Amino acid sequence: MNQDLNILHLVLNASIVVQAVMLLLMLVSIASWAAIFRKLFALKKVKGQNEDFEREFWSGASLNELFNAAVKRASHCGPMERIFASGMREYQKLRERRITDAGTLMDGARRAMRASFQREMDAVESNLSFLASVGSVSPYVGLFGTVWGIMHAFTGLASLQQVTLSTVAPGIAEALATTAIGLFAAIPAVVAYNRFARDLDRIAIQQETFIEEFSNILQRNVGAQAAQPTQR
Repeated sequence: MNQDLNILHLVLNASIVVQAVMLLLMLVSIASWAAIFRKLFALKKVKGQNEDFEREFWSGASLNELFNAAVKRASHCGPMERIFASGMREYQKLRERRITDAGTLMDGARRAMRASFQREMDAVESNLSFLASVGSVSPYVGLFGTVWGIMHAFTGLASLQQVTLSTVAPGIAEALATTAIGLFAAIPAVVAYNRFARDLDRIAIQQETFIEEFSNILQRNVGAQAAQPTQR
């Protein structure tokens, strides 16, 4: 009985359907952990880039200097810096067209920053829906394997005249193993999803706050002469 209840022995002697469910759940679990680590490093990088740019933004450098630096490193800068560059680019385009109306200038800059903000949030939220799906579906897939395994076990016992615990236990155990694997795949995905969702909320709030602060700075510069470079 101890040999029959060995986990490897249970997996190898399970029915084809149960083995397929176990294999699927293990592959999903591996993909889930890969997505978790990728997202963990990606969010850490985003937070670091945003913090670095925010320090640089409030260090006293002119908006034109910050904009030129953002354009040069466009492919390597963080989300907040790209949002800033989008707003500044639209602002300068409107100024070059000799538009001096404060409402038009601010509306154009805000729309550009909002569009960039949405693109950046879509990018950092990638793979999050996969973790949500794994967390919600994996237990049910494991439960399907368990139900199928129990049905298969009892079907095999139908031909026996005498049924004891030692004959029932291996079949039930191999069926329940699929539920355990399903939970093993689902629990880390759910925990990671909740953690990342909180991190994304903080990133979104930080970037929305920056948009408002930068808009206030542009508002103070609307009255400056069009020929002069934009200053704080």
